[in-house]
Amino acid sequence: MKSVLPQKAQWIKDKVVCFQPSENQVKTSNGDTIQYEYMIVAMGMDLYWDKLPGLQEALKDPKSQVCSIYGAHTVSKVFDKIKNVKSGNALFTFPNTPVKCPGAPQKIVYLAEEFWSKNGKRKDVCIVYNTSLPVIFGVKKYADALWDVCKRRSINVNLRSNLIEIRPDRKEAVFEDLDNSDKKSTYEYSLLHVTPPMGTPVALKQNCELTNASGFLEVNPKTLQHIRYNNIYGLGDCTTTPNSKTMAAIASQSKVLYNNLMQRIAGEEMTWSYNGYASCPLVTGPGKCILAEFDYNLTPTETFPFDQGKELYSMYLLKKDVFPFIYWNLMVKGNWNGPEAYRKLFSLLKSKDNVNSIINK
Repeated sequence: MKSVLPQKAQWIKDKVVCFQPSENQVKTSNGDTIQYEYMIVAMGMDLYWDKLPGLQEALKDPKSQVCSIYGAHTVSKVFDKIKNVKSGNALFTFPNTPVKCPGAPQKIVYLAEEFWSKNGKRKDVCIVYNTSLPVIFGVKKYADALWDVCKRRSINVNLRSNLIEIRPDRKEAVFEDLDNSDKKSTYEYSLLHVTPPMGTPVALKQNCELTNASGFLEVNPKTLQHIRYNNIYGLGDCTTTPNSKTMAAIASQSKVLYNNLMQRIAGEEMTWSYNGYASCPLVTGPGKCILAEFDYNLTPTETFPFDQGKELYSMYLLKKDVFPFIYWNLMVKGNWNGPEAYRKLFSLLKSKDNVNSIINK
C-alpha cells in the first residue's frame, strides 16, 4: 500500500467502525475520532461466506469438490478440483446479490469446459450455470454472443436459480427458483463452484444515514456526491451507482469524482458527470475473449474500431498482459481514468476511414 500512496498523504493504519456524518467525523477500531471537511467513501464489498449454509464447511474440506475463485484463501485450490472431475454434474453459481466483476462467475465455466474438452472428459461431464439473474448478461449484444458460446459448447444455463444450501456430506446443492419461491431443486455434483453472496462492510451497512435499505452508500449516480451530505462522495463497489462493479467503472468514476470535488472545494458548480461506463473482459477460454464495454443505458460503448462482440485473441492478450500492467502501474497510483481518450482517437480514425471510403467510391 505504501508504494502506491501519495507521499504527502497521511496513512492511518486502522479501519473505520462508525460514521457520524452530522458531526463530520468517523471513529476507528482503536477508539480514535477523526474529523473531516470532505470524505470519500470507497470501502468496496465484503464476501459473505457465512450467509450460505454449508459453504464454509465445504471449502475447508479438501475432499469436498466445492471451490471458489473469489477468495484469496480459496482461489489456488480451484484448478486442482477441476482436474479431479471425471464425470457427473459440474455446477457453477451466481448469487442473488450484487457481485464484484459480474462476468467472473461464468468465465470460470468456460475455462473449466475448455480444460475438460482438451483432456477428453467433456462427454462425461454435465455443465450447469445457475444464475440468479434473468439474463446471462445485461447487455443484449454480448448476451447474444454468450448464448451462442453456451449452445455451441453444450453448457446448460438456468436463469433465476439461486443457491441456498450446500450439503457437502452428500455432495448436494439446493437451489431456489426466484420466480417461484415454493420451488426448490436439489442437484448432486462432482464439482460445485460458488460465487458467494456479497455486500457492503458492516460499518457502512449499519449507518442508515448514509446508506439505502441494502446498505450501499447513496450517491448521485452522475456526480458521485452523497444525496444528503454534500461533503461526502462515494467511489466504487460500495455505492448505489447502478453500473457493473468493475475496475473499469472505478477508473472512470475517479476522474469525475476528483474534478467534482475540486470544483466543490473551490466553491464552483460541479460540471463533471459519470455515464455509468463499465467494462468486462469475458474470457471464454485460452486465447479467446469478448471485451464488453457499456454505460448506464446498457448501450455498447466500445473502444476499438472493430466488433468487440466476438471471441478475439487480441482482446485475450489485452486482458492477460495489458490490463494487469495498467492496474498495478497506473490505476492504483491514480494515473488511469479509463480508455475514453483512446476511444475518441479510434473513433476519429474510423470516421476518417469512412470519409476516405466514400470519397474513393
